[in-house]
Amino acid sequence: MPDQSSFSFAVGTRLDGRYGRTGVITTPHGTISTPAFVPVGTKATVKAVLPEMMRELGAQALLANAYHLYLQPGSDIVDEAGGLGRFMNWDGPTFTDSGGFQVMSLGVGFKKVLAMEAVGVQNDEVIAEGKQRLAVVDDDGVTFRSHLDGSSHRFTPEVSMGIQHRLGADIMFAFDELTTLLNTREYQEKSLRRTHEWALRCITEHERLTAARPHRPYQALFAVIQGAQYEDLRRKACRELEAIRGAGGTGFDGYGIGGALEKHNLGTIVGWCGAELPEEKPRHLLGISEPEDLFVAVENGADTFDCVNPSRVARNAAVYVDAGRFNINTSRFRRDFTPIDETCDCYTCAHYTRAYLHHLFKAKEMLAATLCTIHNERFTVRLVDRIRACIDEGRFDEFKAEALGRWQGRIRNP
Repeated sequence: MPDQSSFSFAVGTRLDGRYGRTGVITTPHGTISTPAFVPVGTKATVKAVLPEMMRELGAQALLANAYHLYLQPGSDIVDEAGGLGRFMNWDGPTFTDSGGFQVMSLGVGFKKVLAMEAVGVQNDEVIAEGKQRLAVVDDDGVTFRSHLDGSSHRFTPEVSMGIQHRLGADIMFAFDELTTLLNTREYQEKSLRRTHEWALRCITEHERLTAARPHRPYQALFAVIQGAQYEDLRRKACRELEAIRGAGGTGFDGYGIGGALEKHNLGTIVGWCGAELPEEKPRHLLGISEPEDLFVAVENGADTFDCVNPSRVARNAAVYVDAGRFNINTSRFRRDFTPIDETCDCYTCAHYTRAYLHHLFKAKEMLAATLCTIHNERFTVRLVDRIRACIDEGRFDEFKAEALGRWQGRIRNP
């Protein structure tokens, strides 16, 4: 059996009267000082940026997507290469999500975001306008059609575990069903029971595959907490998932907080989970990265979080500074020979000007996406690094007020 002790979590400084804390996650491929932002490399790459550059800008770990890597190039190829990190030339810790989020996106066609708005009539057959349903969920798993070629596939908890074991990430997630805020309370309850049953099946298959693959390092398995915006369902999910044990006595190594929620309820929902989950295990919040979300997530007990947003908006010419976000491709930057942010220590700000970036976007040069992604990822990683340092120094509240005061003012004339 791989050495399970190669994965651990140690709590550091706690926020007084709250669930937030610093800590250290230890994995077979290195440590992660928490709280930490985990950039998303969906297809074993952060789009437009070399893995080596991600290390230089301070990323401690990267997250890839099981659904996408299963379809292309195939989890067997990644396994043959020696696992995700070796395949993509990344020597640090890695995460993979289970594919459950993509199932929801395929099934109902909503945007790839965690936060939603609870508007409209509740309807369990909801589908986004102009979209076609590509996935159908049943109690055993999900049947879906590939977005690449329309071919039919099926994910079950066992299939998801097999894919993620072959991908070889240090931290992986149990297969779950993600609902929308338009689903009824009755369906949310049904889905919660289904996700619980799938979690049982995941941990059983995880034990089997861990024993069958002793040549690979131990992979930690996190359960995923659903329940939408219902306090009783969220708390119930936390308690029931924490109590699960496999046939070999294995419990979950940590917990992912997922599911649909409205942005203004983020802190409340994370706090419900923080109150119920064991303090000695790490908590990962799936799918957030905006500065106001980072502060509220950390304060309420999230240790790590991932999001595609810094790289996605960068490819569309949006860049972050302490005072907000602006588009570098607008005309007022044609002759602006200053960096994106004079206080930023990233490679882009050290070497390039707003005028040059403006030119790259107007010329449709690929380098535009690379340089702006480097800046946005560094901005987000650096912000969380500063949050972590301020918790240790007892200055979290002061820094939160200062940072959000600048950010929420946005910028009018950068």
